[in-house]
Amino acid sequence: MSRKLSSPIAYGRTAEIYTWQNGQVLKLFYDWFQLENIEYERRISQAVHVSGLPVPSVGEIIREKDRNGLIYECVDGVSMLDMLSRKPWNIFRYARRMAELHAGMHASIIQVEIPKQREKIQEKISQVEILPAELQSKILTALEQMPDENRLCHGDFHPGNIMVTEQDEIIIDWIDSTLGSPLADLARTSTIILGSVDAGENQSLLMRVFVHLFHRAYLRRYFSLRSGGEREYSRWLPIVAAARLSENIKELEKWLIARAEMVS
Repeated sequence: MSRKLSSPIAYGRTAEIYTWQNGQVLKLFYDWFQLENIEYERRISQAVHVSGLPVPSVGEIIREKDRNGLIYECVDGVSMLDMLSRKPWNIFRYARRMAELHAGMHASIIQVEIPKQREKIQEKISQVEILPAELQSKILTALEQMPDENRLCHGDFHPGNIMVTEQDEIIIDWIDSTLGSPLADLARTSTIILGSVDAGENQSLLMRVFVHLFHRAYLRRYFSLRSGGEREYSRWLPIVAAARLSENIKELEKWLIARAEMVS
C-alpha cells in the first residue's frame, strides 16, 4: 500500500523528488519514463558511489502512486546554481570548485558497463533532422578523428547538478554518464552553461556577463589541473553542439547550429 507523500520538494524533467524515510528521498519518475532507464540510473549511481566520488548512495527501485521510484540518500544542501543566485560575490570560488570536482571525476577509472561516449554522440548526431546533410556528414567525420578515451564523464555537469552542503559538495543526476573523453565532457558543460544565456534574447546584459565570467574562471581552473587539452576541447565544441540538437530544445536550435558550423 502506498504511503502518503507530501508535496514534491523538487521537480525535474523526468521525475519529482519527495522526502522519504530514514534520511532518504524518493525520486518518483513520470509514468512515461521507462523502467530500464531507471535500472540503468541505479546501476551507474551505485558504481560511482563505490568509486569514492562525492555522490549520494542509492537504494531500491519501488512502486509508489502507480509509478516507479528510486530511493536516494537525502543530501542536506542547496544547489550551486541557487547558491550563485543567493551569493553572487562567490562566483569565482564556486567556478573554481566546480572545475576541481570535474577534474577529479575525470581522473577516476571505474569498472562498470555504461555507454561509450563516442557511440552516444554519434547516435545523437545521426538523429538530428534539422542539420543540413553536408554539415552532418562533416561533423560525423570530425568525430571519427577525435581521440577515444575511457574516463568517467558525467554528461550533464553544471551548477544545478552540484549540491553544496555544510561539509562538501555532492554531484547528482548521473543518468547521462558515459565512458569517454574528459574534454568532450568539458565541452558539453560549456555548451550547457553558455547556451543558457547566449541562445535567447531574454537574458539581461548583466546576467550574460556574470555567466561568462563564471565560465572563464571554471575553464581556467580546470586547465590548470588538467593542462594541455585546450585545442582538443575547442575541436569538441561544435561536435557536442550538434549532438545537443537531438534534445529538441527549440530556443537553443539556432545557437547550436551556429556552433556546429564552426567544425573544422
